[in-house]
Amino acid sequence: MLKPESLLTEIILSHPHQVLGKIQLDWLPQPGNHLELEGSTYVVLERHHHYQYKIGGYHLQKMSLYVQSSNHITDKTFIDGRWVIGNPTCLYNAQSELLRCALQPNGPCQGCKHYQPI
Repeated sequence: MLKPESLLTEIILSHPHQVLGKIQLDWLPQPGNHLELEGSTYVVLERHHHYQYKIGGYHLQKMSLYVQSSNHITDKTFIDGRWVIGNPTCLYNAQSELLRCALQPNGPCQGCKHYQPI
């Protein structure tokens, strides 16, 4: 089996569907993680593993990451074992790694006129 640091990873933009490139990653990104590629920031939506059959069984051959463009998010909070974007004390916060809130999804939370404490 290949080690994660030597695993070929294909980066695919979800919309519009476009292959951004193939890189070697030294970590296993989860959905919601951010990835920097050629000066742009993307959020990981899905991770797919691709296996190849060799004598003795299947072996992980490569990984595909489906991503979308994103601004680098600095206002994340670690709550109950996961990251939450934005102000988690706001009633409208989505409590999500991918979406900040329904009213102002791109932020910022600082000074938002819609803020309502939980």
